[in-house]
Amino acid sequence: MLQLPHQPLQVAAVPSQRTPAREDQAGPWHSEAVCRRDEAGLFFAPSKEPTAARLSREESAKRVCARCPVMVECREHALLQPEPYGVWGGLTAAERRVALARRRRREAELNASGAAGRIAAAG
Repeated sequence: MLQLPHQPLQVAAVPSQRTPAREDQAGPWHSEAVCRRDEAGLFFAPSKEPTAARLSREESAKRVCARCPVMVECREHALLQPEPYGVWGGLTAAERRVALARRRRREAELNASGAAGRIAAAG
């Protein structure tokens, strides 16, 4: 199989204009990301990638994420944007869609229970 040369992950993969700064440090969170030292091809799928190859690549990317000191910030960035492609913060795009759906459902339940509590207290 023909292997295309991979380019190192550049800042362009994590757009600086959309990237929030870390609360606890002066620089942006992505400056500490472990993936900046790895190949971008590990985190983003090539076109027409076979399923087995995709699953293997995603697991490798997740192993990189697991040792990253800014994994939580990266994941939150990808959920807030939302990033439609690639592995971010140890989650694939499909896993992020599930996490967002769960987050929305929890927020709706909290809003509903809060409204019910206010109505009961007023009555």
